Amino acid sequence: MKRESLKKSIFRKFRSTQSTMMVSFSLLMVLAMLIFLFIALSHTKNVAFENSVEATSSITKQVNDNIDSYIESMENIAAVVANGSEVSAYLFSNEEAAEEEQLNKNRIVSQFETIKNSRDDISNIAAVGNNGKYIVNDGQDTLSDYVNIKNQRWYQTTLSSRSGQVISSSHVQNVIPSSYKWVITLSKALINNQTGKREGVFFVDLNYESISDLCNRNRIGSKGYVFILDELGNVVYHPKQQLMYGGLKTENIDQIMRSDASYIINESGDDSIIYTKSISAKTGWSVVGATYASDLLKNNTQTQLIYFLAMFLLLAGVLILSSFISREITKPIRELKDSMILVERGQFEQANVEVIANNELGSLTKSFNIMTERIQNLMEENVHEQKEKRKNELKALQAQINPHFLYNTLDSIIWMSEAKKNEEVVLMTSALARLFRQAISNDKEEVSIREEIEYVKNYLTIQKMRYKDKMDFEIQIDPRIEGIPIIKFAVQPLVENSIYHGLKVKDTKGNLQIIGGIEGGNAYIEIEDNGVGMEKETLEHIFDDQKKDYKRNGVGVNNVQRRLKLYYGEAYGISYESKVGIGTKARICVPIEREKRYE
Repeated sequence: MKRESLKKSIFRKFRSTQSTMMVSFSLLMVLAMLIFLFIALSHTKNVAFENSVEATSSITKQVNDNIDSYIESMENIAAVVANGSEVSAYLFSNEEAAEEEQLNKNRIVSQFETIKNSRDDISNIAAVGNNGKYIVNDGQDTLSDYVNIKNQRWYQTTLSSRSGQVISSSHVQNVIPSSYKWVITLSKALINNQTGKREGVFFVDLNYESISDLCNRNRIGSKGYVFILDELGNVVYHPKQQLMYGGLKTENIDQIMRSDASYIINESGDDSIIYTKSISAKTGWSVVGATYASDLLKNNTQTQLIYFLAMFLLLAGVLILSSFISREITKPIRELKDSMILVERGQFEQANVEVIANNELGSLTKSFNIMTERIQNLMEENVHEQKEKRKNELKALQAQINPHFLYNTLDSIIWMSEAKKNEEVVLMTSALARLFRQAISNDKEEVSIREEIEYVKNYLTIQKMRYKDKMDFEIQIDPRIEGIPIIKFAVQPLVENSIYHGLKVKDTKGNLQIIGGIEGGNAYIEIEDNGVGMEKETLEHIFDDQKKDYKRNGVGVNNVQRRLKLYYGEAYGISYESKVGIGTKARICVPIEREKRYE
């Protein structure tokens, strides 16, 4: 029963057994070919790698043999000169006549010149005694007055070494003023025949280019190179010596010196480097061959291409055959995906998907259609509720005309009437009528700035008549912004705050100024008073929700600020500036929407 259930659960995913078989066999064939390709490529890569490493090791050993032969020839030259009696007699004899001393010097100079003329790879040849006597090259060259040759490391090592012979790492020869070249110095201790002690050094400076030629005679791939390290790991030669000293190129020298393996792989860069080394028994130097993995395996490219071509042809056939099947299978999924994109964009009317399958995808499609329909209904209900809410808020604002303000205004009309001030009665009654007409006659959420300012002007007319000794006002609105829309009742609450919290509590008569204009592509309205101003703490909390005070206006600035930002976006709204004893400025900023202008 379990096996039957398993079979049904597998085959139920497709419309037919044929589709299931085609997809299954395609996957199995692709998997088998990938496994075969992986094994074949790995085996080929390993064989090619081993062959390439072996070839590189042979090249490295050949370079090492060439350098040993070269150094041996230089050692023979050094032995002939250093063991000759003329050098010891010239440097260490104090009793010879001047004529005999000059004769020995001429013989040595002649010998030096013969060696230099026969070998282009010798930069300097010299014999130096600890007693200060020396011969350099043709006898005319001198030692530097600024560098003490006895303090040179290679000089001291030569005198103290067991063999009495040293080959230095590459360095700039600075003991001879006429020559500042990169050289490798082969030095041999000179023995004073009279004392039997080492009391001088004979040295030959070998041109750096000679070692470079020996290393570059055998190429290692297209990017490979050979470099030489001494027994301490110091660089004797490197084709990019300047970059090495400048820190722009590094080699894994510590690992090379420690390792006894036939090769070392450095995978720190973009392309792995394989190091092979050959240690010279004569010099103790390590000749290191550095080659890039991409070079070692490039000969394997042809074999890999054959494998990949066969793999590609087989896969092409399988994939072409499978594509027709998979396209049919995934068609409902693609349609469902496209429908989801429409839902994300809010296009619910076009998001309905036709159900053409009776499998799991068909059930999923049905559920999606039901879910989409429900979401659409909920969104429509939400939009309707929000519209109704805004309408109710507007009606509430219209109904929240300050009863205390109305009472005081009517009371003012009564006493002006009793005082026979008919013109003032007419003016205040007319302003109050226009104020009420504008407040309750328009259900629109937005009005023009012209209408909003007219409403504020009527309000200020009444307040000025009531507080004629306390305030005066001035309105200057740029005609270009009069037709720009603004939410209803945006300015009047700010004006009322300026009167009750800024001017009314002032000892002297105050002034209220309303200015409107355009700045930065937006319209602005500034309400500025010269009242008592606000403390910093009060200013910081001016937009906090507060309990309504019906002796003032029931609509606080926080309500206006919230409506402005909801309607126009976070970039717009009210900003305040205030200084105690100087006054307060409120600024309303709204966008200019010319297509919605109220002309």
